[in-house]
Amino acid sequence: MAESIHVPLSALLPGAGARETLPASSLGELQGGLTFYIETFGCQMNEHDSEKVAGVLVRRGYRQVASPDEARLVFYNTCSIREKAAQKVFSRLGEFNPKNNFGRDSGKRIGVLGCVAQQEGEQIFERAPWVSLVCGSASYRKLPLLLARLEAGERRVTGLETDTDETFETELTRRDHPFRAYLTIIEGCDKACAYCVVPQTRGPERSRASDSVLREVQELAEVGYTEIQLLGQTVNSYRDPSNRHLTFSELLLAVAETPGIRRVRFMTSHPRDLGSDIVEAIDASPALCDHVHLPVQAGSTRVLRAMQRTYTREEYLEKISLIRRARRPISITTDFIVGFPGETERDFEETLSLLDLAQFDGAFSFQYSPRPHTPAAAMAEAVPESEKLQRLQVLQERQRAIQWQRNQRLRGQVFEVLVEGASRRETQWTGRTSSNRVLNFTSSRTDLLGEYLRVRVTGAGPNSLTGEENSE
Repeated sequence: MAESIHVPLSALLPGAGARETLPASSLGELQGGLTFYIETFGCQMNEHDSEKVAGVLVRRGYRQVASPDEARLVFYNTCSIREKAAQKVFSRLGEFNPKNNFGRDSGKRIGVLGCVAQQEGEQIFERAPWVSLVCGSASYRKLPLLLARLEAGERRVTGLETDTDETFETELTRRDHPFRAYLTIIEGCDKACAYCVVPQTRGPERSRASDSVLREVQELAEVGYTEIQLLGQTVNSYRDPSNRHLTFSELLLAVAETPGIRRVRFMTSHPRDLGSDIVEAIDASPALCDHVHLPVQAGSTRVLRAMQRTYTREEYLEKISLIRRARRPISITTDFIVGFPGETERDFEETLSLLDLAQFDGAFSFQYSPRPHTPAAAMAEAVPESEKLQRLQVLQERQRAIQWQRNQRLRGQVFEVLVEGASRRETQWTGRTSSNRVLNFTSSRTDLLGEYLRVRVTGAGPNSLTGEENSE
């Protein structure tokens, strides 16, 4: 079982005293305490991957710093789902060009991690010759060896394997959040959507054994974590490789039954693998959060087939109806891609009508951008950029109105909130409901971070709620 450091990020920055509890490796002692900086792009899985990487570095005697200027080792953990995210990474790398103020001659070592690293491979060295390390997510367990080679003087080091079962755990994971813990239970994807690079960058689906998952959940609960978020590119496609053969819904219930765990979340779900057993599990256990993130991507069956999404418009709406029939209200959020190649105005109108029918509580929406090595990149009938932008604006405005209306109905209701942040004003706090809504509220009490409070909603906007602690 991999070891976890269960301390917040702030405890590992300069001036904090938590670091001496971690044994420094001989390399760290030899180098006098190397410093590192890591910036993360993308989803929760990337955030959790960065926790794993940081754990490996801290175990070897590295110390995290708050800016790349202070660091000898600079890592960018990357996302390649959309073109803009990948462009940001290369923009960051450009800042380290030796022609600029600081580059290789400053003694820094630059590393590219994650999906862009896996997608571009050694081509990154050609685009940015000052980069020293290129490493995909499946190779994070090998980071100690890769770092040793780097410190021994090798100019370029790579870790780009994807055919491994060792992608879930590193020797040590550093937890950045004080009361929410991420756990990857399935890596990779077998769905082969026409626009998506995940099968190339993360590899095929590989599930983590249920006993390993439950053992780590228990350890997290024992040190004070109360919320667990199970992660996977298609998390509900989980298939237990152990002799127990737990289904995803059975694993959810087992995690929720762990003493000390108050909330269990999961994302991202694929519509094909969402069955009644998952909805029944949410109904059966109050600890399972009443929120499902279920990407649809488009409301037109014709476009969904071109995307190779494995379901029709009607089948997706049946999944929505299944969730809506639950005994308790379940919040539903989704993803949309507008302007997929060949998408007509009629197709887009079908997306808007699905929006009206489904009544999502939130949606992430993006313009289609072609990604390397995907079938969609070679498709004809590209939608003009101006048309994609216009459609995106229309969709987002329609969804904003739906969210405003749905949130207005929550006025006067009381929700349990996990307090996640404090405002500069002493009486102002922010938290999140079980349905994943942000709720900003007032309370005269202090030291509420990590507490579960009942809060009455007094106001609502499209993206958040306002309220006050319920004294009844």
